[in-house]
Amino acid sequence: MTARIIDGKAFAERLCGRVKRQVAVLKERHGITPGLAAVMVGDDPASLIYVRNKERRIAEVGMNSAGRQLGADTPQAEVLELVAGLNRDPAVNGILIQLPLPGHLDSEALIDAVDPAKDVDGFHPLNVGLLANTRTAMVPCTPRGCMMLLKDALGEIGGMTAVVVGRSNIVGKPLARLLLAADCTVTVAHSKTRELAALCRSADILISAVGRAGMVRGDWIKPGATVIDIGINRIEQEGGPEGSSEGSKGRLVGDVAFDEAVEVAGAITPVPGGVGPMTIACLLDNTLMATCRQAGIEVPADPGN
Repeated sequence: MTARIIDGKAFAERLCGRVKRQVAVLKERHGITPGLAAVMVGDDPASLIYVRNKERRIAEVGMNSAGRQLGADTPQAEVLELVAGLNRDPAVNGILIQLPLPGHLDSEALIDAVDPAKDVDGFHPLNVGLLANTRTAMVPCTPRGCMMLLKDALGEIGGMTAVVVGRSNIVGKPLARLLLAADCTVTVAHSKTRELAALCRSADILISAVGRAGMVRGDWIKPGATVIDIGINRIEQEGGPEGSSEGSKGRLVGDVAFDEAVEVAGAITPVPGGVGPMTIACLLDNTLMATCRQAGIEVPADPGN
C-alpha cells in the first residue's frame, strides 16, 4: 500500500482563490477592503519569512496589509499601546501577534489585549471559550486548515477514532475540540502518555503536532489510517558538491517518518506542502469573516461557483 498524498498546497491555492473572489465582491457591493495587521517584535528569522509570505498573500487576494514591526527591546507598554490603536482603527479588521516574542514580553497579556472581534488567530480567551462550547468563534488557523483537509480527503468523519499527539493551546487542544464537534472519538496524547505507539495504532485519524522530527514511526500507524503531520522541523543535511565550502543546509521535515508512514497509511500530508500552506490561507479566510461580522453583513457567496 502507498498512501494517497493530501496536497495542502493545492487546497490552499483554491481557498485563496475563493477568498480573492469574495473580497472583490465585498469591495464592489459594499466599498469595504479587509485590512490585516501582523504585529511583530524583534527579527526572528523564521517569523520574518512567515510575515513576508503573509504580506504577499494579503496583497494577492486584494486585502490591505497594516503590519507593524517593532524593535526587539520594545517595552510591553508600547506594544500594548500599538495593539490598542489597531483595535480602534476601522480600517484594520484582523490583528495577530506574531509569535514567538522576545522573552521580556508577556505574550498572554498581548494576545488578551486584541479585540476578540479582530482576533483572526483565534487565540483570545473569549474565542477559545466559544470554541470549547461549540458556539460561533474565530477558529485558530492551523486546526481549521487540518479539518478542511480531513473533510476533503475523507468526507464524513463522524464516528472515526482520532488521536491528536500534542496538547498546545494553539493547535492540539482546539483541534481536539473541532474533531469532537465533528463527532469523532478523540484522544489527546502527549510526551507523558504511556504506550503512545499502541495508542497511535488505534487511530483512524492520527495527527501529530509535537515538533519532534520523525518521532511517529511507520509501525505506529494503523494500516489505512489518515495521517495529518503538523510538525515543521529543520534538520541539517550535507550540502554542496564534494570539496565545496557550503557546509550544511537545513531541510524541513515533519513529526512523522514519512518514508515509513507512506507505506502504511491510507492518506498522509507531506512536509512541506501539507498543513503549512493552509495556515496562511485560513488566516485570510478568517480575516474575510471578521470583516463581514464587523460590518454586520453576510460573507459574499463565491461568484466562482
